[in-house]
Amino acid sequence: MPLPDTDFPADPYPGAVPDFSFAHVDGESHVLDTRSWTIGGTPVDAWLARRGGPPCAQRIPLLAYGSNRCPSKITWLRRALGMGEDPVVALRVRTRGVAAVWASGLRKRDGQRPAVLAAAPGVVEEHVLWLATAEQIAVLDRCEGRDARFRLARLRTGEVRTTDGVLIPQPWCYVGHGAIRRPLHVAGAPVRCADVPQDAALGLVGEPGDDGLDAPTVVGAPHPDEWPATIFVYGLLQPGQRSWPLVEPHRAGPPRPASVAGTVYDTGLGYPALRCGGGGRAPGWLVPVRDPAALLPRLDAYEGSQYRRERLVTTDGTICWAYVWQGPSGGLRPLPAGWR
Repeated sequence: MPLPDTDFPADPYPGAVPDFSFAHVDGESHVLDTRSWTIGGTPVDAWLARRGGPPCAQRIPLLAYGSNRCPSKITWLRRALGMGEDPVVALRVRTRGVAAVWASGLRKRDGQRPAVLAAAPGVVEEHVLWLATAEQIAVLDRCEGRDARFRLARLRTGEVRTTDGVLIPQPWCYVGHGAIRRPLHVAGAPVRCADVPQDAALGLVGEPGDDGLDAPTVVGAPHPDEWPATIFVYGLLQPGQRSWPLVEPHRAGPPRPASVAGTVYDTGLGYPALRCGGGGRAPGWLVPVRDPAALLPRLDAYEGSQYRRERLVTTDGTICWAYVWQGPSGGLRPLPAGWR
């Protein structure tokens, strides 16, 4: 049963936040089960497609730690800033080593004190990770005052994991840029939003301070192919196989053995096919690459229309790109266990 925005009011800032992962559309939040990757029993990508939204592989992971976690704020973004009706996919995540802290200045729109991100060694918090479309990022750029109040960055400080333990390496996030969006330091230290409510935060007195983050600024619009920078290969693209030279020049480190949930089949055409699910473990290699956005279009062309590129999670919890069979299933035979 979807939950209406009235269950999650936007005031006082930062607003009420669901304690579950959700997809938001038409003023309602639909529970997203991250274990089965379904919404109401429907696979997430199929659910998104029914509502005209792009699949998860065409979205980027964006850490939201302030009001953008609130469903009512999402509706405000649609009404006030023209964000389209594509569903917002919002995953509950746990951060370690960073925290939402109060900013130095107040919001012009309503006089409330907004949150900014800062390094916080040892601190664990619950936040939200948008799987954001290009259009949604463009609207958030306007909302956050990109390169004026906030800058868009890749977060290297701390750790971000989904509630089921999957590591999200270097997500995008908006961090304070102008003086009024620097962390407010009181007695020489930032003040966590979790420790001081909005009404008390308005009376804080201090000075703008450093956020302590390792978060390089992003230039231009993010592209979904930029993340993750790891590819799972299981067929002719494996090390030592005839198509490995397509991958090898782009690798950023040594490949390592890995597996994903699924089964690899013999197509009878001289190359294998990975199909996900079914309780099996499909072996292959995990390859870190320097510039996935440059490599992946070449591999897309090589794999052709019989394969679909998806983000998968290996059995050790690593997110990677992989090519999944979408051709005819008739005549496919599982390859024997332990094959390489």
